Amino acid sequence: MQVQNNKEEVPFAHYEAKFRELDPQEAAMRCGVPFDGKAFSIRLLGVNYQIAWPDYAIRAEEADAFALKNIPCQTFLLRFLLEGRQAGLFREYKTFREMPWGEMYIGPYTGRCLTRAAFTFGTRAVKFAAACEKMGAKKIPHGDAGYEFELLDGYKMQIMVYEADEEFAPTSQILYSDNFADGFAAEDRVVAGDILISAIKAKM
Repeated sequence: MQVQNNKEEVPFAHYEAKFRELDPQEAAMRCGVPFDGKAFSIRLLGVNYQIAWPDYAIRAEEADAFALKNIPCQTFLLRFLLEGRQAGLFREYKTFREMPWGEMYIGPYTGRCLTRAAFTFGTRAVKFAAACEKMGAKKIPHGDAGYEFELLDGYKMQIMVYEADEEFAPTSQILYSDNFADGFAAEDRVVAGDILISAIKAKM
């Protein structure tokens, strides 16, 4: 494959190569996802995807499914199969900063997720809400508009946006179910926030 976008395609190619060497039965048990001998079945943001092994391919019943066109999202799914774990029970939601290594990554996370969400959705809260509803998200009573999503089975996220007014710029907050700390490294939690924002934006 000729690389057109180093930032996205080089990491994808790296994990695609590692994916070929994966023990599929071990991965299925560790991640808690079905494997039928040919493909893994993973549910991401309410959409079912099939990821073929060992020769990687991804498909979904919905022709316009978000992950089919988004390389960072596909890389995220590969990393989950390679390193992730089935979701454990969770007791509460936490901010990114409150989770392990959150303080170290808070700078990149703020720009890539919180600031992006604020200025993408904070001036278009009605369209944001409509997109979230279209995705089957659960409305929550926080922010000017707030919704709860299940990113992967058992891993939940909440996103809230606060509209701008005469004195303040728009703001946002994203919360994670605390079991993210066991299933994902901090950099993957950043990517999870980025994927959620991109998927909502794609529906607007």
